[in-house]
Amino acid sequence: MSTIFSISNELSLEQLKNMIHANHTIELSAEAKNKITIGRNYLNQKMAAGGDPIYGINTGFGSLCNTVVEPNELSTLQENLLLSHACGTGDMIDVKIIKIMLLLKVQSLALGHSGVSLETVQRLVDFYNLDILPVVYEQGSLGASGDLAPLAHLCLPLIGEGLVWVKEDNTDTFIIQKAADVLKKYHWEPIQLQSKEGLALINGTQFMAAIGAYVWIKSYQIIQWSHFIAANSLDAFDGRLEPFHPALHQIRPFTGQTTSARLIREILADSEIILKAKKQVQDPYSFRCIPQVHGATLDAFSYFHKVMSMEINSVTDNPNIFPALDLIISGGNFHGQPLALAFDFWAIALSELGNISERRTYQLISGSRELPAFLTDNPGLNSGFMIPQYTAASIVSQNKQLCSPASVDSIVSSNGQEDHVSMGANAATKLLKVCKNIETVLAIEYMNATQALEYRRPLKSASLIEETLKEYRKLVPRLGNDRYLHTDIQTTIHFITHKNLNFNLESLINSSNS
Repeated sequence: MSTIFSISNELSLEQLKNMIHANHTIELSAEAKNKITIGRNYLNQKMAAGGDPIYGINTGFGSLCNTVVEPNELSTLQENLLLSHACGTGDMIDVKIIKIMLLLKVQSLALGHSGVSLETVQRLVDFYNLDILPVVYEQGSLGASGDLAPLAHLCLPLIGEGLVWVKEDNTDTFIIQKAADVLKKYHWEPIQLQSKEGLALINGTQFMAAIGAYVWIKSYQIIQWSHFIAANSLDAFDGRLEPFHPALHQIRPFTGQTTSARLIREILADSEIILKAKKQVQDPYSFRCIPQVHGATLDAFSYFHKVMSMEINSVTDNPNIFPALDLIISGGNFHGQPLALAFDFWAIALSELGNISERRTYQLISGSRELPAFLTDNPGLNSGFMIPQYTAASIVSQNKQLCSPASVDSIVSSNGQEDHVSMGANAATKLLKVCKNIETVLAIEYMNATQALEYRRPLKSASLIEETLKEYRKLVPRLGNDRYLHTDIQTTIHFITHKNLNFNLESLINSSNS
C-alpha cells in the first residue's frame, strides 16, 4: 500500500503509526507534484526578474541576512549551508525516528510553500521507501530557525555527503555506510541544490516533531497498559471498586477522569476478587485516586494529540512562497515553542503515571492486605520483589529531574538575530527519555501485580487480566526462589510494549478529545 501526500490528504497520527508499524511505502500525488512544481517555477521566475534581495535565497543566513550572494554562487550557497550546519553531537537517533523525520519533511515540502524542486522531494521519498536513513545526532538544535543541525544531517546524503543507515543484505539489521557509496549503488547523481533548497531542507521542526510523533505512538500503548496494570494491582491489593463508580465522577466531570474510571470498571467487570466483601473501608490514594491521576494525564494526552496533529501537517521552513498571492514571506514558522510547551506538559503528565505506579508497587510489597512481604514465599532467605521497587523509585526520581521544563529557557545565537529560541529539541529528547522510563516503571508494577494475584487464589480476577497473565507466564514464570530479575524486567518491558490489549482505546481517545 502507498500513502499519498497532498494538502487534500492530511496525515493523521493514527495513519503515521500504522505506516511505521507496517512499513508502508509512500508516493507523491499528482496534486502534490503540481504544488511543488508551481512553487519552484514561481521562485525561478522571481530570481530571473531580479529585484530586492530575498532572505536565504540570494542572501546569507542568520545575522548574515544582509549579505547578498551572486547568482552563479547560489548552488554553492545551499550546499555550504548543509555542510556547515551538520554539527550534531551526542547519541545517534533511533532509525524509527529518522524514518518519521523523512516522512514529515516530505509531508511539509509537498504542501508547495517551500520552493524546492520535485527532484529533491522525490529523492527524499526514495530514501524513505528504500530504508536509506541518514545518521542524525541527538544534540545541536535550539528549536528555533528550526532543527538546523539534525535536519542538515538528515539532508546531507542528498548531495552525497554524510552517513546513512542501510539494511544489511537479506536482514533487518541496519549498518552505517557513506552516503556517496549508497548513491553509487542506486546509480543516483548527487542532487544539485538550487536557490533556497538547502534552507528549505534544514529549516523546520521535523526533528522535534518526529520525536514527538514517536513518543505519541509509544504513549498510545502506555495509556492502555497504565490502566490495565492499575486494574491488575487494584485486584491484587484486594482494593475497592466504589471510587470508580460513575456517580462520583459525574459530579466532577473531567473527561479524562470519567474515562479512566470507566476503563477500570470495564476491565474488572467480571472479576471475582473485586466483588468479594472487603475488610478495609478505604484504599491508599495510589489506588483510590487512579481516575483523578490517570484521567488528568489522559486530558493532557488530548492536548498533546492536538498539537502533534497540527504540526505534522504544517509548513515550518522559512521563507515561505505563496504563488497565488505573489508573495515570498520571511517569518517564524520554524519556531518550536508550540511543541516545546506541549512536550514539557506531556513529560510531566507521563511522569505522573510512573509516580503513582511506583507507589502501587510499594504497597504491593509492603506485607499488608494478607500479602507476604516482598511477595515471596520465604522472606528472609529470599528478597523477592524488594529491589525492583528500588529500581522503580530511582527511575521516577530521575523523571522528576527530566521534567524540569526546557521551554522556559532561551539563549541568544547568530549575533543576536536569533534572540529567542524554544529549546524544543531538548524538550523532545527529555520527553523521549521520560517515555522509556515509564515503560520500565509500569513493567515493574506489572511483575509485582501478577505475583500478588497468585496469592488471591482460588479466586479469579477479570477474564482479560487472567488471559493476559496466562500469556505472560509463558515468558516470565511466577517467582518462587530468588533469580536474576534483570531479564524478567526486560522481558516484561517487551511484553507490555508489543502486546495490544483487547479493549477499545480509540473510544478512549475520542471521548477524551470530545
